[in-house]
This record gives sequence, structure tokens and C-alpha cells, in this order.
Amino acid sequence: MPTNKPNILFIFADQLRGSSLGHVGEEPVITPNLDAFARQGVRFTRAIANTPLCCPMRASLLTGTHPLTHGILCNDIPLREDLPTIAKSLKAGGYKTGYIGKWHLDLPDRTCFIPPGPRRQGFDDFWAVHNCNHHYYESYYYRDTPEPIWNEGYEPTEQTDIAINYLRGAGSDPFCLFLSWGPPHCPYGHVPSRFKDMYFPDTLAVRPNTVNPDRRIIANYYAHITALDWNYGRLMSALDEFGLAENTLVVFTSDHGDMLFSQDRGWKCKPWRESVNVPFIARWPGQIPAGHVETAPFGLVNVTPTLLSLCSADIPNEMEGIAYPQMLLGENGPRPQSTPISYYVRATKKSVSEWRGVVTERYTYARYKNEPWILYDDISDPYQMNNLISDSASDGLRSEMEKELGNWLSSMDDSFQTEDELAERFGIERNESGFAPYSFQPEIIEEINRRAETREERMRDPKLNRLD
Repeated sequence: MPTNKPNILFIFADQLRGSSLGHVGEEPVITPNLDAFARQGVRFTRAIANTPLCCPMRASLLTGTHPLTHGILCNDIPLREDLPTIAKSLKAGGYKTGYIGKWHLDLPDRTCFIPPGPRRQGFDDFWAVHNCNHHYYESYYYRDTPEPIWNEGYEPTEQTDIAINYLRGAGSDPFCLFLSWGPPHCPYGHVPSRFKDMYFPDTLAVRPNTVNPDRRIIANYYAHITALDWNYGRLMSALDEFGLAENTLVVFTSDHGDMLFSQDRGWKCKPWRESVNVPFIARWPGQIPAGHVETAPFGLVNVTPTLLSLCSADIPNEMEGIAYPQMLLGENGPRPQSTPISYYVRATKKSVSEWRGVVTERYTYARYKNEPWILYDDISDPYQMNNLISDSASDGLRSEMEKELGNWLSSMDDSFQTEDELAERFGIERNESGFAPYSFQPEIIEEINRRAETREERMRDPKLNRLD
């Protein structure tokens, strides 16, 4: 186990499914920089968003705890200040900590300013953040005062500029910098035209499990990913230029995926691969073997304890995730046999009701409270087109998966309460549609709308959509 303290550059997209990268070989996505990055480090083929919804998964990612512990069971609920986080632990170990991009772990006011202090959850040294904004050409962020700073171009490019400037000024102390991009989360069309022009919707190949796909939406989703890939290349070049690459552990992942017409479904919150399987790639020259591939089911709840272990930092006892540094380092040692997947309280009125499930290296299983739902052999049926849940020949397998799920529910103290029971238990306010309400400051919305009037013109401006 390495004993030094690497820098951490943690980059994650929003709603990027694990199959939508070129090197995976399942979809025609153009991602040369991430493909090269995967060859330089380790790639997890079975990285799993334990709760495939933004706020619950982001909270688990940062705290190493499950939703029934951290209490964020749906979107737009603030993260408690008494929980452990990766930033708090690394600061205690001598790290500088910073965060850029989407946060979505504070007030139901998605436009709120998050002041310096405990609401930043340990990211105290650098802050360029909005709580939640998916207007990629009408974007803004806050630093340490409540005046928003407005971006002019495509948001991920502006955020990458900020990250590069941070890397340029990195001192001798080890740092942990999180960069949270908003795309490829919808709106799919808010992407520079030069990336859109790389895809041809009329001839675009789609996944075989898609139903009535809108190929233009899928093409724009891919265009966002290619735009992120270009910015990813800029970040990797900056690490080289500033002499940081050798001692920086770089991680790329996403908070959850996107069904995008697979299984005749959209969005996230579902137990299928497109929703729960996310990218997870890591590089640390000289420590992580190049080209290594891990196939064990690795839940994102394990990310923080694993990174803390690699940084020789203390792992708080409250963390429920398990440290698996050996998976990144390609060393012998235990691998997880399964990881839980869950959905607790609906995020929109169109969402499915609460469910629980489990993913192993080969199988995916999920059930409603009183009814088994899906069971797939993901090796023989990678697009999950043959549901085995009612197949009598799979009774033994279904019993095994139910037992595995039961073990997880017991360990998480999850009695499979309904969303109504959980909302009452955790004091979650819900509106008439059944999901947690959120709000916006009128002056922010007014400025977004004003800027939106010139969106099409700005999306064509080469100065704002550069490829330098």
C-alpha cells in the first residue's frame, strides 16, 4: 500500500451511464481522451450507483454512508452537518480541499448561496459552486459572497477553466479537488454546435433494448459527452504542464446513469443497467497498473473510504462503505460479492414507486415491497432483454438473490418501509404530486431568462465554444 499522500482530482458527470463511452464498445460515442485515460489506469465495469438519483447518491458518495443513515432519500434535501465526509477527513490529514460545479446538497432553493462554513461539508479552501442549475448557457456560480458570477459560454468549459487555474496555483500541500459537471443531464440540446455536428441522428445506431427512441435526443446526449471528453483532455494536459500528473490520483465517474429510451424508459431512478451502471476510471502513475479492468460490483458508497485509504487518511467509524484500495491498485485482496441498489422516495410524479435490489458480478435483481420485479443474467444478456423473474428454471437463482438482498436490507436496517412511511419518519416535506418541493430565487430566474433570449446566437459563437 502506498504511504505518500497523492493529490486527488475527482471529476464526475451528472447522468452519464457507464455504456456511453467509446472504449466500452456498446455505443457510438466519441471519447478519445477518456478512452486513452482508461488505457492508462484501472476501469471498473461494474461500478454501481447504489441509489440512482442525484442527491441521495451524491450524499452517499461524499459521506460513505447509505441514505437511511444520511437521511437524503430524494432530491432537494440539505445534507446534515454532523456527518463525516471525504473533505473533512482529508483536511484533518493535511489536504487542501476544493469544489467546483454542481452541489445539490443544500436547501430546496436550488439557486441558494452556500456561505463559508459547515454547509460546505469540509470543502473550505476553494469554492466555485451552484446548488443546482441545468441551464448550460445561462449558468453561474458563487464564491465566498452571495453575488452570483455568470458564465458566458458552455458551462463545463467555464468550470474546466476554473479547475485548470486551481491546478496552476496548487502549492506544495496535497489537494483534493472535486469537479462536478452538469451534462449530459438534460437539457440535451444545450451543447456547442461543433459537437452536435459530430453526430448524425438519422443514421445513429441505438442500443438494441431501446423502444421508440428519439435519435436526436440521443445524439445530443452523445454530443454533451464528447464535449466533456474534450474538456477532460484539457485537464489531463494541465496536469502534465504543471508537473502534477505523477502524484495525482485522478478519478472519473458519474452520480447515476440515464435510461434514454432503453426498456421504454427515460431518466434515472430505475434498477436497469443504463440507470445504475456508471463509469469509474482511475489513474495514478506508478501505483495503478495501466489497462487494468475490475469486474466486481463496486458501489459508489465505497468511494470515499477507498480514497481515504489510498491517501493514508483516517476512515471515520460512521462510514458504512468499505475501503477497497486493492481494486484500484490491482492487488490481491477481497472484492465485493454484491452491492445494494435502492429507490426510496419519488423524485417526480412520473417516477416508479419505491424498490430495493442487489447487483452481483453477474446478476441484477430488484423487487417492489410485495412483488419481485426484475432478474437478469447480465453476462449472457448484457442488454437485459430477458427478464428471468417469472422463469421457473430460475427459481433457485431468484432465491439466492433474494437472500443476498435480505442480507443487505438487514445490514442497512432497512425494513422496506413505503415512501409515505419514510417521508413521515424523516420529516420529508412533499407537495401535492408526492415529491419534495424545490424553489428558485426570482432574480436568478429573471437573469436566466434574459440570457436565454440570446442562447442560440451564443451557442454558435466560436469564442464561447472554442476548441483550443
